[in-house]
Amino acid sequence: MSSTPYVASLRIFEPISAFPAADRLRWESLSADADTREEEQALALRRLVAPESPALRPDGVHVLDVDGIRYISPWSTATRVWSALDEFKDSMPSTVTPFFIPPALEEVITSGMDNMEDRVPHILTETWMVPPRWLALFIPEERERGYVEEIAYSRARTTIAKALERSKNSHEIVLRSFGDGIVEEEIADLIDWLELFHPLSMVELDYGGLAHYLDGTLKANGMAGIEDDGSIEDVIFSLSGLASGDGSIAGEGYNRLVSRWRPVQALESAM
Repeated sequence: MSSTPYVASLRIFEPISAFPAADRLRWESLSADADTREEEQALALRRLVAPESPALRPDGVHVLDVDGIRYISPWSTATRVWSALDEFKDSMPSTVTPFFIPPALEEVITSGMDNMEDRVPHILTETWMVPPRWLALFIPEERERGYVEEIAYSRARTTIAKALERSKNSHEIVLRSFGDGIVEEEIADLIDWLELFHPLSMVELDYGGLAHYLDGTLKANGMAGIEDDGSIEDVIFSLSGLASGDGSIAGEGYNRLVSRWRPVQALESAM
């Protein structure tokens, strides 16, 4: 089981040539077979027990070798911590946040993070669900899933060019169907993020530990398990309905998606 079983990730893998020479030299010798996903999550858990500034510890990377080209996805831990802290503080009155994050603790975890605003994380995460806008970046043929030591996994990978094309198409369909709004803005933000990276990058969606929970809820409903997950297909089906102006098709795909993930999301309150 993953160390943080409730987290899904969307990762950008840039060609190693896109990074500074010092980083390239350090990363060229790394093994692509190392379980860096588990290492990243285990470190995150250790920081919950013994808080420290992520900016003061050497950060890790995920490595991907495809067709003789090495791709790198830095964990971007310090950037992600700064962003998460900033969003949390913006979500409630300043008089309330010290009760959740005492000033002394905030000072520890933000030490050395003076210039995080200018840095872009290579990894986005979501808890207890996989956002439809992420699923819309892929097609079923780009998905790989199964079991490792009887634990389910599901990952999809595509080029950033294809991901951008699909996300822009999704944005156009949603904007035309519903106009301006939260859903349209979220897709637009995703497009802006994707456009920040090298044009030859790869994009990976990793269900993480959520694959295990989804596998269990699907089996509980008499299905085979993770192999019966049709989330990507449902999003494509729903978008096709919106594009053709057929609300019944759009609703059918969306309802299948929501029904599949609702039992997984319900586990959050059961923990």
